[in-house]
Amino acid sequence: MATRWIIAGNNGQLGRALTRVLAGPGRKIVAAFDLPEVDIADPEAVAAVFADVGDPADFVVNAAAFTQVDRCETEREAAYRANAIGPKVLAEACVAAGSRLAHVSTDYVFRGDACEPYKEDDTPDPVSAYGATKREGESFVLAAAPDSLVVRTSWVFGEGRNFIGAIVGQGRARRDGSATGPLSVVDDQRGRPTYAEDLAGAIVGLLEQDCRGLYHVANAGVASWWDLARVTLDLAGFSDIEIDRARTADLDLPAPRPLWSVLDCSKVEARGVGLRNWQEAVRDYLESDLSPLAGQGVTQ
Repeated sequence: MATRWIIAGNNGQLGRALTRVLAGPGRKIVAAFDLPEVDIADPEAVAAVFADVGDPADFVVNAAAFTQVDRCETEREAAYRANAIGPKVLAEACVAAGSRLAHVSTDYVFRGDACEPYKEDDTPDPVSAYGATKREGESFVLAAAPDSLVVRTSWVFGEGRNFIGAIVGQGRARRDGSATGPLSVVDDQRGRPTYAEDLAGAIVGLLEQDCRGLYHVANAGVASWWDLARVTLDLAGFSDIEIDRARTADLDLPAPRPLWSVLDCSKVEARGVGLRNWQEAVRDYLESDLSPLAGQGVTQ
């Protein structure tokens, strides 16, 4: 019998990837939703979704979040509702229904001043409203439903708006003359770029292995945003376009960014679901029908 799945946040990069991963045999999506259709912070709306599916879902994946980091600083109530209250409501609904929850969190729960990859048991110390609300969401989920799976990830790219798409757009603008001069990209933040398709497969695999608690899941290797931009332009056929190296402190952004947000993924690797190198994942993304190159292929 096929396992039954609910996806919250199905219109985001990860939600779309989960939809594709779960389309295979042995799995059935019984409900998938996003705003404005369903607000996960509304207990009545969530209860209605669970009631409509009839028999309880085996698994619920929460890919919904308020991820616009700078807006979270000025819209703290909305960020708290989406990133903390919403996961709590979902966790409580899963307990009532007998479903297992996977909740997706972020590298932003850490301060970002370390020099070694962050492990699951390292102490969170977020420096932004986004990171703080995501950390509270983790705590609420594990308190309400201790058998839940909480997956922290970083620098996600996939179908939809993302950093790689923005960089390709800047390359095209310089190629057609609508923009000139080198790009400027931050080079003092370090993390692990993560392909949504790989992340979705890992989450499903962990749930099907009956994993519980905290796991860090990201593609292998460490990069700066400059590194990711350079690889993207080179693969997309814009290797002639220069990129200046910028400092985070010079950007005067509303929300502070962790300069070091490299996640230690040895725990998930021990379960046999570790992810490939990020450069390979970027190449596959750019070659796919999901990418901003729209099937044009890469040059190398």
